[in-house]
Amino acid sequence: MMRALFWLLAMFALAAGLAIVARYNDAYALFVWPPWRLHISLNLLAILAVALFAAAYVMTRLVARALALPTSVAAFRARQRKASAIQALHDAQRFLVEGRYGRAHAQADAAYRANESPGLAALIAARASHAMREQVRCQEWLRRASEHDREVRVARLMTEAEFAVADRRFDVAAERLEALRAGGHRHIAALRLSVQTAAARGMWADVLRLARQLASHRAFTAEQAAPLIRRAHLETLREHEVNPDALTRYWRQIPKPERNDRVLVRDAALILNAAGRGELAAEAIGDALDSGWDSSLAELYGRIEGGELIARIGQAERWLRAQPRDERLLLSLGQLCLRQQLWGKAQSYFEASISVAPSRAAYLELARLAEQLGRSEVALHNFRLAAEIGR
Repeated sequence: MMRALFWLLAMFALAAGLAIVARYNDAYALFVWPPWRLHISLNLLAILAVALFAAAYVMTRLVARALALPTSVAAFRARQRKASAIQALHDAQRFLVEGRYGRAHAQADAAYRANESPGLAALIAARASHAMREQVRCQEWLRRASEHDREVRVARLMTEAEFAVADRRFDVAAERLEALRAGGHRHIAALRLSVQTAAARGMWADVLRLARQLASHRAFTAEQAAPLIRRAHLETLREHEVNPDALTRYWRQIPKPERNDRVLVRDAALILNAAGRGELAAEAIGDALDSGWDSSLAELYGRIEGGELIARIGQAERWLRAQPRDERLLLSLGQLCLRQQLWGKAQSYFEASISVAPSRAAYLELARLAEQLGRSEVALHNFRLAAEIGR
């Protein structure tokens, strides 16, 4: 506002000054063109000169604008096409996220034909086609995207790896992921695809390494990493079943935090027991129960063969002092005593387990004990009770 007021005052002052100068200016200009003579005031001449200059300037601008009009129209239309192509690309991305794959493909195709980020547009169209199970069209769009690898090579390789994993073509996925790794791209999304691919191909050492790496980077929670780590250990243990020494070495080199996984301990104990390493299986279960109680592991403890039975019975009885009404632990103690031929203690533990919670397994153990002792009627009675519970 102050600037506008200043200019207004300046214009008024200039007009007043010019009016005063023109009033006392008696000069004139003479133009001679025989036989004509023209006398005009010098003030009028100045006004005419300014007006002529202004008219010439305006006409020159109008002519220049008219001559540049085709170029301006072409540039305007190019800007409009550019804006439409950018909007089509944005719409394609939005439709893809929304799950409207047909619309996403159409908009991505429009952006690609307008040459607006053609590599990205081709990848969006490929994702939409893959979501609609149009494999031929998907492969064609991936081929077009590969023509713009300077722009979208990493994105294309990731997309192809994702598609390969989704289609269970794990060898292809491994090739794409290896290409990413060779280029120094080991971001979280690539590692997640790598762990899925390694698991599907049975490369359990890689699964273990990648799952630990993802957990250390907080890309996996402990709950997400645990099943992968557990499965990798169990599959590796199964591979070593034919070599008990290698099986033992592998189990002992597993980090202690991972051996605290109760599911891993249970399944590993069965593998160790089947391979003739019952004492190691019993040790693993004992360590797990010492760190935290689990009734299912206590029950499995009695089915494990091997180890010093008297020592194992003593260990189980120490647990019983802390868990006096655990029917599974009582059943396990009865099985250990039965194997040690402590008939009376075995019977008392089986009966105690039944008194807490009757179970088919306890009745069957009592029946087998009665058979060994020659008590046919008692054995038959317990078999009948076991059958009734099993119904």
